[in-house]
Amino acid sequence: MASLLQLLPILCLHWLIININISFISSNQIPKLQPYVVYMGRSSSSSSSTTSNGNSSREEVEIAKLAHLQLLSSIIPSEESERINLIHHYNHAFKGFSAMLTDKEASALSENDEVVSVFPDPHLQLHTTRSWDFLEPQQPTTYNFHKYNLSSTDVIIAIIDTGIWPESQSFKDIGLGEIPSKWKGVCMESPDFKKSNCNRKLIGARYYHTPSAAASNSTLKTSGGTPRDPIGHGTHVAGTAAGARVRNVSYYGLGRGIARGGSPSARIASYKACSEDGCSGSTILKAMDDAIKDGVDIISISIGMSSIFQEDFLSDPIAIGAFHAEQMGVMVVCSAGNDGPDSSTVVNTAPWIFTVAASTIDRDFQSTVLLGNGKTFQGNGIHFSNLSRSKKTYPLAFGKDVAARLTPPSEAKSCYPGSLDPEKVEGKIIVCIGNDPTVPRKIRKLVVEDANAKGLILVNEYEKGVPFDSGTFAFAQVDNRVGSQIINYINSTKNPTATILPTVDIPKHKPAPVIAYFSSRGPGQLTENIIKPDITAPGVAIIAAVVPIDKEGIVPIGQKPPKYATRSGTSMACPHVTGAAAFIRSVHHQWSSSMIKSALMTTATVYDNLGKPMRNNTGKYANPHDMGVGEISPVKALDPGLLFETRTKDYLNFLCYYGYSGKIIRSISNVNFNCPNKSSEKLISNINYPSISITNLDRRRGVRIIRRRVTNVGSPNATYIAKVDAPSGLLVKVLPHKIDFTDTIKTVSFKVAFYTKNKEDTSTAYKFGSVTWFDASHSVRMVFAVSFL
Repeated sequence: MASLLQLLPILCLHWLIININISFISSNQIPKLQPYVVYMGRSSSSSSSTTSNGNSSREEVEIAKLAHLQLLSSIIPSEESERINLIHHYNHAFKGFSAMLTDKEASALSENDEVVSVFPDPHLQLHTTRSWDFLEPQQPTTYNFHKYNLSSTDVIIAIIDTGIWPESQSFKDIGLGEIPSKWKGVCMESPDFKKSNCNRKLIGARYYHTPSAAASNSTLKTSGGTPRDPIGHGTHVAGTAAGARVRNVSYYGLGRGIARGGSPSARIASYKACSEDGCSGSTILKAMDDAIKDGVDIISISIGMSSIFQEDFLSDPIAIGAFHAEQMGVMVVCSAGNDGPDSSTVVNTAPWIFTVAASTIDRDFQSTVLLGNGKTFQGNGIHFSNLSRSKKTYPLAFGKDVAARLTPPSEAKSCYPGSLDPEKVEGKIIVCIGNDPTVPRKIRKLVVEDANAKGLILVNEYEKGVPFDSGTFAFAQVDNRVGSQIINYINSTKNPTATILPTVDIPKHKPAPVIAYFSSRGPGQLTENIIKPDITAPGVAIIAAVVPIDKEGIVPIGQKPPKYATRSGTSMACPHVTGAAAFIRSVHHQWSSSMIKSALMTTATVYDNLGKPMRNNTGKYANPHDMGVGEISPVKALDPGLLFETRTKDYLNFLCYYGYSGKIIRSISNVNFNCPNKSSEKLISNINYPSISITNLDRRRGVRIIRRRVTNVGSPNATYIAKVDAPSGLLVKVLPHKIDFTDTIKTVSFKVAFYTKNKEDTSTAYKFGSVTWFDASHSVRMVFAVSFL
């Protein structure tokens, strides 16, 4: 008996371990649920099976929903029937749904013959009026925006973003005509958003239920449960694209002028698919399907996948939605991403998407540093502190000299989190070195501010040209040259002092435009045989409508929350192109999306306001992987002379060349189509795109010939002559060198031959150049990029 008593604790311990292990194994065997998108190709509604207004009938939608629920029930166990629910259902431009599934269930669905692709619902990122005045002087003097007195147009722009703040003056409908009859959308209500918030400018507003971020069960949550914008990103984007003209706008006195969108007469429909945390891919897909069904002309999306984890074209919700939008005559404009200046960071790279990079305009925001010895240095940045109203100076210290105990000086001089001693920092202006791009300026500012400093002077070469808004905390950013002089001053005197003067705006700043450091660069990861980004537009310190939030540290003492403010990002560049495209469509109603895209690309400028080639943030000449074809010239694009029209067949051939099967392509397209007998990725270079990209040109195997066709939209009788601008080591010939158009000959094909004369050169780097077609009054420029084996 004693021995059993002695063994009892051991037996109990074994029992406990066994049960813990069993419990651990059982808990790990519980399948994890997460939202998936099930894409099933084209919808019957996208071709012939529609009602008279072009929308699916209610009966068709219900039948499709039932079919998808039945499909779900075939793979979800009967004892879990409560999970047979659709998060989103797609049935207009394309068909499919999103639902909470296990990995095993998703895999089973992917084997279904009706399914094109199944992928986890991705988490996408937000890419966040002087700009329009800056673009206008670049136009020929015979053109002017105001020549086209478009008090009201039928062009409808869908803004898929964080919602909208309807009270902004930018969305007033004064002078606009009746809502276009083609509009079939809605103005959804909520406790803080009424139907009366919509008008003849803001004609529609939707919001969506989205999958739970935790993805631990089948519950849903809403993005605020209202069309209203809680953060201002969508409002800023909408105002930039199509905001009404609003006089005497400024950001607390900075950048004063008229705020307006690129197409002030266009209509806006807002689709709230995002929150502060980002965007659900399945919700964006639903918003795109709704926008197409609602009758919009252009969809603007300042959102994208992570450049690190890019999916193929049939697992990317924006690429899927944009493909079907293009087939139904709706243009999709997207931001290129904010992961620059590294190469191969551009996103939204499908050829049917118009992809936009970001550049500066000719306005800078200057915050001057005044040292105790009387010397001044021009800094960059926006702040609204009362630090220097009396030009009083404050103690000045270098970060490494006020380091926290046991903190390496290298971390303190860069003002890393936790690196500063608040007792040493309090009451001082701190100098930090900020050339490590992994720590944002906002973080360094918070580190210094939380340590009770009076202000921050950031020595930062990396992010120059993009002014940081530090709210009510004094801030100035200087380059390395100025930074070294300020640090020398600190080391040369016992009691160094300084102040940061109030921010002022500097008009007519030169050079401009310059490609922004954050703007994502090409070539594209998914294919290098299409140049991406396509084009550049203003995206730095753009003033437009925002949500007036009264937030401490943002609103100056005694002031009201701002109704207009600056934002930077390719998010801001994208709506510039959207507005320009809407402007062109309002004049050329019959032009297709690809024709508008071609007009903007072939008329873009590559020169700054000094008359020199555009540069990037490092001071080097910008190339097509930085900026695409160049900066938009909207009015010039109204009369481009020639157009490269990319048709549905081009896009289908692209998919064949990329490697998708004919069966998949037929399931997603609305035309009867078979892939060419020979398909390879290098043939992508031959689709009729307004630019050319060739990868791995073999130096020893002769010539690569690229084909293009152009349509004359200028004078019926015109003769164009080609001019080639080729880099050294690359020979480029155009055949024929001259093309003639007449009343009966409107479309002509030509070839461009590429080969190298230096077969011993071992460099594989890209070379860039252009082919320009000239007649008496037009220049039609097509850029090219070539890499070598």
